[in-house]
Amino acid sequence: MGKESQTGMEIDNPNSNASDHPSPKFSINVLQLLKTAQMQHGLRHGDYTRYRRYCTARLRRLYKSLKFTHGRGKYSRRPINESTVTEVRFLHLILYTAERAWSHAMEKRQLPDGPNARQRIYLIGRLRKAVKWATLFAQLCATKGDTRTSLEAEAYASFMKGNLLFEQDRNWDTALMNFKSARAVYEELGKYGDLENQVLCRERVEELEPSIRYCLHKIGASNLQTSELLQIGEMEGPALDLFKSKLEAVMAETRSQQAASMTEFNWLGHRFPISNAKTRVAILKAQELEKDLYGPAADSLPGEKRLTIFDKIFAAYHDARSCIRSDLASAGSAENVKDDLNGLDKAVSAVLGQRTIERNQLLVSIAKSKLNKQRGDKNEKGTKPEELVRLYDLLLQNTSDLSDLVSSGRDRTPEEVAFAEECELKSLAFRAERCFFLGRSYSLASMRVEAYALYSRARSLAENVLKKFQATGDSDQKMIKELKTLSEECRSNLCIEHATGIMEEHKAPENLSKKISDISLTRAPKKLEKFLLEKLDTYESAIGDSSVKTAPRIEAFPPAFQAIPRNPIVLDLAYNFIEFPSLENRMKKDKKGLLSRFWG
Repeated sequence: MGKESQTGMEIDNPNSNASDHPSPKFSINVLQLLKTAQMQHGLRHGDYTRYRRYCTARLRRLYKSLKFTHGRGKYSRRPINESTVTEVRFLHLILYTAERAWSHAMEKRQLPDGPNARQRIYLIGRLRKAVKWATLFAQLCATKGDTRTSLEAEAYASFMKGNLLFEQDRNWDTALMNFKSARAVYEELGKYGDLENQVLCRERVEELEPSIRYCLHKIGASNLQTSELLQIGEMEGPALDLFKSKLEAVMAETRSQQAASMTEFNWLGHRFPISNAKTRVAILKAQELEKDLYGPAADSLPGEKRLTIFDKIFAAYHDARSCIRSDLASAGSAENVKDDLNGLDKAVSAVLGQRTIERNQLLVSIAKSKLNKQRGDKNEKGTKPEELVRLYDLLLQNTSDLSDLVSSGRDRTPEEVAFAEECELKSLAFRAERCFFLGRSYSLASMRVEAYALYSRARSLAENVLKKFQATGDSDQKMIKELKTLSEECRSNLCIEHATGIMEEHKAPENLSKKISDISLTRAPKKLEKFLLEKLDTYESAIGDSSVKTAPRIEAFPPAFQAIPRNPIVLDLAYNFIEFPSLENRMKKDKKGLLSRFWG
């Protein structure tokens, strides 16, 4: 009995010890893991299709490595619960499933014309899937993960719930609560951990801020203006893409409402009716962008930002022109409608030409700011005068095209005549600027006579244009100021070129005599450079002299040609006079038969 009881005790002890030890807690840095995967697989450039495919491939690898596949042939889903999660890769399965559903929804959101009603239902369904998997991930991390992992999973689930409600346009209070809870978690996590993790948490807090402010705006608890919403939409980050798409949809709806009251387009005294709603929306979008470009805060915008706005304006006006031309194709034989559409097309093309000139003038100003950059500045490349000459060639071509477009037509209004004259004056000003920078390029090439002539021509053109501007009473003070500066620079460069040319002419005989004195009939012996293999007996530094820039030479390569002995050439002159013995008796004779003796 004692042995049996002792054996029973030995058997019971391992079970009691196993129950006493808690199961190990898994640790996942959720935000860092997702950020790394998103940046490396498409979301750096907003490519949600590529990221969704990565999530699918990642899930396939996880299922195979865990041997957790769902059967062959017939599909039978295997649930994931607390008893199933025996290692951290099971949690990765749930996380990447949520990410795949979310990226699929964002892919549908980024369609060119936006999701239609059916696609939007599918989009919301995918977001519901993402919320479902994110909630399961948070529940499992609460029991299987450590404290930090559980907090990050809760923040991730709250973010997904907020995205779903944000897309559904309802329950803004609940969406605000979810976004705020996610922000609170990331704010706390940003105070601890390594530096990289703190930066990621702060970035996520900044990305959540616009969504929170938009929810407050929809509830009515914020005095946020539309312009401030647009400024928030300029921020970057994957968490802001849903906010941007929602903001774009709201702005498109607002434009369509405003376009209903926009019935005509005014240009240089003409009024052209607009019947197509798409044309109205495109023109209205371009006009809103122009307000940003020419508003009170336009001077504080950097050059790259203004160029981006110009590109958006061009896209809007091109959309308007394509709608107008499709209306022209379907107009039929209605002459009045065709005349109105042709006039509207001409007006939109003229405005597009004006914006093209303004954009090229912006490029000129950026290039001028880089013209005098020092060559030692490695961060920014300097501009050559030839590049400015090319830009002014483009401006001259744009001005000529715009002038031809405005001048075409029979009944011209006084506004059109004045606009055509203004184009001619701008063309003369651009020609003067082009002539000046062409002279500068000749000056850099030490061609003094040509540079002097071009500077003189540029100065005369600038003074003539200034007189015409003053005579017409034009209010373009910026152009007048540039022309005055150009005239002064031409005068100073003329003096410099004149003085430099006289100095070079004065020094020409001296330079010529120096060159002639160096000429000799017998060339000076070249200093023979000894190679390292030729001076092994004398000690010299292996790296060469510090005053010599060239590297030391070990041996001449390729090696020089050397004379080597070869076999003599023998001319056999006695061959033709030798008589060789006859060999006919040694040759084999053909045997002939009886008949061949008679008939050969």
